[in-house]
Amino acid sequence: MAGAQVSMEVGNDGVAIITLSNPPVNDLDVPLIWGLKEKYEEAMKRNDVKAIVMTGDNGKFLGGFDNRVFERVHKTGDLSILPNVSIELLVNVIEDGPKPSVAAIQGHAIGGGLELAMVCHARISTPKAQLGLHELSIGVIPGFGGTQRLPRLVGVEKAVEMMLSSKPITSEEGLELGLIDAIVPSQELLNIARLRALDIAEGRKPLVRSLHMTNKLGPISESREFLNIAKQNAKKTAPNMPQHQACLDTIEEGLVHGGYAGLLKEGEVDSVLVLSDVSKRLVQNILAQRST
Repeated sequence: MAGAQVSMEVGNDGVAIITLSNPPVNDLDVPLIWGLKEKYEEAMKRNDVKAIVMTGDNGKFLGGFDNRVFERVHKTGDLSILPNVSIELLVNVIEDGPKPSVAAIQGHAIGGGLELAMVCHARISTPKAQLGLHELSIGVIPGFGGTQRLPRLVGVEKAVEMMLSSKPITSEEGLELGLIDAIVPSQELLNIARLRALDIAEGRKPLVRSLHMTNKLGPISESREFLNIAKQNAKKTAPNMPQHQACLDTIEEGLVHGGYAGLLKEGEVDSVLVLSDVSKRLVQNILAQRST
């Protein structure tokens, strides 16, 4: 069975299709991150590339980080195992890069997979795809900008609900919320994504950077009041789960000081949580269940 790999094909239309593959379920892993970085840097330099479509292989976009990666961190205490690319790659190269990106989603975009999709400037999906951020269920918070971009795309209240519950939504609900820009049949996914990427590159559609969106955040005072209530509820319902409070604090940091400041806090908080006993226990439980 082939391991994790990232491929790129550039069409005559000037659109580069970057495909992430990690059989059997397309979980995110360290080699995929470095492969994605390599292909994106190449695409940004090539004169024959106007725009980029990011997609997954075998009918799946991308899942969250392979829990075995977290297990290695827990056993060694070595945080360098987890790539620190939230700003260097996702912001500097992809989101703020000179060429637009469109995520072509099928199957699922979960955890880091959804975070990568939200970095793109548009998201096209097939019907019934699963979209969610599940990181709190393994004792950490989203580490690739999810705490900042999801509230800006769907609103603070819905983003908090999705993150604290770790439950996915369908692409149909994502379309209603503004997380997804269009739903198309699977056989048309890449073609429609290519057209959307070219529309953005050539100015027919706006280039939207989700980290800079503010129209769905509402007044800061109201959002902070909602977050304070959510923190009090979390203390009652999840008193031994520090990731809940940390997630809400990180969202608030971004609301008050801006998305970039929120990304910095996200990274600081996650590096502490990933080494916590709570994260170790939750990851061990999940791996034991899958083994059984």
